[in-house]
Amino acid sequence: MTRRGRILAGIAALALAGGGYVLVTRGEATRPAATVAAAPAAPVGVGALGRVEPASRIRRLTQPGGMAVTRLDRLLVAEGDQVAEGQLLAEFADAAQKDAAVAQAEAAVAEQRASLERMHAAGRPSEVAAQRARIAALGAQLDLAEREAERSERLVPTGAGAVAAADRARSAAVRLAAERAQAQAELDSLLSSRPEDIALAQARLAAAEAALTKAQADAELSRVRAPFAGTILRVTARPGDQVGNDGLMEIGDLTRMDIVADVYETDLPRLRLGAPAEIVVPGETRRFNATLSEIGWTVRRNIQANTDPVAAVDSRTVEVRLALDEAGSAALRRRSNMQVQVAIRP
Repeated sequence: MTRRGRILAGIAALALAGGGYVLVTRGEATRPAATVAAAPAAPVGVGALGRVEPASRIRRLTQPGGMAVTRLDRLLVAEGDQVAEGQLLAEFADAAQKDAAVAQAEAAVAEQRASLERMHAAGRPSEVAAQRARIAALGAQLDLAEREAERSERLVPTGAGAVAAADRARSAAVRLAAERAQAQAELDSLLSSRPEDIALAQARLAAAEAALTKAQADAELSRVRAPFAGTILRVTARPGDQVGNDGLMEIGDLTRMDIVADVYETDLPRLRLGAPAEIVVPGETRRFNATLSEIGWTVRRNIQANTDPVAAVDSRTVEVRLALDEAGSAALRRRSNMQVQVAIRP
């Protein structure tokens, strides 16, 4: 090969090498970059609207008699009063009449109990002593009558005595024997009662006690008592009024306060008992801590009005309860039914 041919061959080799480099670098530039694994998203909390309510719930008290229509006679408490469990709160107008029926039933029980005790005790000691004295007197008279009858009967065969006199003497002896037997039977009755008489007296006493229990229950229906220790939150009836559908009063235990919130059903998987939460109260600069304590068992349709035009009007919610801490309970004690905002942390 000539010198010129060798030069041309070297130029061709350099051109081929430069083209390969360009292809390699261009391929590396167009190769997609390695994807970086995305970090898992942090758990999202749940937000909802709620209201303040005592942990005991707000109990509406009404007339225990049910359908009976009776006017209120005495109101013994006022709004804000602290009451104990079982404390008398109000009385209706028919309480006096039912109390009289209780007194009558108590008297009947006392009468039947005394009759039964008399049956068990039989006769009084004085009656028993008098009956025994009567038996002794009849016994003495009987002995005398029998001796007189025997003497009269011995005189008849000799002709010294009349048959009629002997018959009268024997008749007197027989009569006295019968009277003595009767007196002995009466003494036995005084000393012990018949089992059937005792059973009858026991049955009458049981019936009287049942009537007393019924009268006491009827009398209790004319009174309203506190079902638990708490505070009177609202009074809806006054003396002289007839209690209507609004009841008589409302009571709640304000020592422990809860937040009742409606959570969307789609947020249920993110809820767990014991989850912490924050409560935002309108007009308060601080937030209160709470703990998720209850999750409802049923899903219901949301009944809260919403002015948002794009909000779901057919949403389904579940009621949950959150227990406020001591500071929150103390601050919201007088704010039952107040609307608050709830943020349940994951």
